[in-house]
Amino acid sequence: MAASVHILLGTKKGVFILDGDEKRADWTLRGPFCETWPINHVIADPNTGAIYGAGGNEWFGPAIWKSTDLGESWSHSSQGLSYPEGEEPITSAWSVAASNGTLYAGVQPAGLFRSDDAGQSWQHVHGLRDHPTRPDWSPGGAGLILHSLVVDPQDHGRIWVGISAAGVFHTSDGGKTWEPRNLGTRADFMPEGQNYPEFGQCVHCIVMAANATDRLYQQNHCGMYRTDDGGRKWTSIEDGLPSSFGFPAAAHPHDTDTLYLLPLNGDIKGRYVPDAAAAVWRTRDGGKSWQDLRDGLPQQNAFFGVLRQAMATDRLDKAGVYFGTSSGSVFASADEGDSWTCIAQHLPTILSVETLTRTG
Repeated sequence: MAASVHILLGTKKGVFILDGDEKRADWTLRGPFCETWPINHVIADPNTGAIYGAGGNEWFGPAIWKSTDLGESWSHSSQGLSYPEGEEPITSAWSVAASNGTLYAGVQPAGLFRSDDAGQSWQHVHGLRDHPTRPDWSPGGAGLILHSLVVDPQDHGRIWVGISAAGVFHTSDGGKTWEPRNLGTRADFMPEGQNYPEFGQCVHCIVMAANATDRLYQQNHCGMYRTDDGGRKWTSIEDGLPSSFGFPAAAHPHDTDTLYLLPLNGDIKGRYVPDAAAAVWRTRDGGKSWQDLRDGLPQQNAFFGVLRQAMATDRLDKAGVYFGTSSGSVFASADEGDSWTCIAQHLPTILSVETLTRTG
């Protein structure tokens, strides 16, 4: 059955979409959309095909944009996307996730909202900000943001969020109550003897493995980790990587043990690919070993970074892998990372990459 693949790009100047077929050899670029607002994250609801973009800034305020026709037309709403008067105002929406007819949005300063009417209105999920640790949450370099949203596809009450720099929090009751899940993850920037706190870690990205909802992978400011029990305990899997620092991770759509990373050279060394030579790193065994994938990627003078939401896979049998750079290029692989092609250049800084695979 014929398939189409659509790469959804959130950038500092709106949404762009790359359209391709099942061969993934030729791509057509469309955009910019969303009135060139800064869009931090763009997703597609796999059940409806609707596209949602989370964005805004101090000037525009926060909003979730929506398209039901593959980007031809857009609307946006910020109804309910606010904290009570007297609290620090929300400056932007940073992440969005679709689950079983419900949308979730993560915002800055960190909090969680939900919509039960396809993004027309939003309600604050109070339980997270009511957590007793909230007064002690500290912002990361980009601010206090809720950037990672993972919802269990089999149990929609189970949600994991990643907050910089408060760590990973989990709910099993749809957001009424939450608990930190950071055991085993380091916080090297903390005072000596306090490097493994209950919360306060600078999590960069969390993703769920295919076919195992308790298997999560986490790229952290201070290492790369895996959990097999829903985050109750994390184990380091950074041995064999060129750096313990990076932002994005992308799980294989079908294989529990396959994961893709794009490490950077460190938090104070420029935050670009190590030795200015680009490589995606792949594990086929859950992080026990790693292989660097370089075929088709620039191997000199590549001083770009890749941000926390700017890497994704598609859902075809032989998975495609995609990432976007801080310098506005998009690289694609149609063979699970073995070889790469640059399919777009000179775009605004790319903040997120997600995909929509359609059949029929």
